Amino acid sequence: MTENPFGPDVIEAVAEHMNDDHADDSLLIVRALGGQPGASAAQVTSLDGDGVDFTATVDGAPRTVRVPWSRRLTERPEIRPEFIRMYAEAARAHGLRPRTGEH
Repeated sequence: MTENPFGPDVIEAVAEHMNDDHADDSLLIVRALGGQPGASAAQVTSLDGDGVDFTATVDGAPRTVRVPWSRRLTERPEIRPEFIRMYAEAARAHGLRPRTGEH
């Protein structure tokens, strides 16, 4: 296992932002890319250079769902574009038109 390029402060900041401002996007990602179409909630709990971990509520119970990045990430500025990509892919998978502009 390789060392996580993101320290606790980065993980906490990203999780807080996603959970506070993009909870619906996280749920869409978990449903479409995390293989949990029945999830009713999702929160970012951790991330590393290979992917992001969500705690999803599936059938009323918490479940860890891992969604990989498209490539290994090593720097914080790479995280946002990956979330935007995942959101857009998830939206299209659900037949939705991804919103554009600032996320």
